[in-house]
Amino acid sequence: MTDVYLEIGPKKVFACAYDWPGWCRVGRNEEDALETLTRYVPRYREIAARARMPFEPDAFTVVERTPGDRTTDFGAPAAIPDIDLRPVDAAVAERDVALIRASWELFDEVTANSPEELRKGPRGGGRDRDKMASHVVEAERAYARKIGVRHRPFGLLDRAARAAMRDEIAEVLSKPSDGSPVVPSGWPARYAARRIAWHVIDHIWEMQDRA
Repeated sequence: MTDVYLEIGPKKVFACAYDWPGWCRVGRNEEDALETLTRYVPRYREIAARARMPFEPDAFTVVERTPGDRTTDFGAPAAIPDIDLRPVDAAVAERDVALIRASWELFDEVTANSPEELRKGPRGGGRDRDKMASHVVEAERAYARKIGVRHRPFGLLDRAARAAMRDEIAEVLSKPSDGSPVVPSGWPARYAARRIAWHVIDHIWEMQDRA
């Protein structure tokens, strides 16, 4: 069975695979969210393959339902489920980091191979390539503070600064955890891994679809 938790907002529901950081999809209701998660199996398999992990998920088991909020309805997972407060051993931590690194690698490749001007989204909007890439890096910098990693703003072309930040994120998240927030008022390690990977992967798929 593939463990999934549901984040239930007023109008939308996120389905997130517990052991596969970044494999999260949103839907109008629980059934729709789970169906959408299923449709993205082939696309997430590319991430898993880069991390050298077999990815053949079977039937979903909903292990938790947690309340969402307006952020959920906006289209981003925002609630920390109780299962993310469980202890994390070294093997799980290293596995999560391998999947995050795979998502970073693929994002960089997709960005390099995409046109600067992307097709407009379904409502006629959406960031073009470089603005999307900058948005991902800036969001990562904000997420990093939730696990005690702090970096000053840097430009999209400063690859050394980006690599340094990512290495620090990976170092923190690769360590075993007792399940409590990594820093006061911060995020538990598993939630941080999932949220960071989700944001990168979500924009990989958006860029691919709009290229």
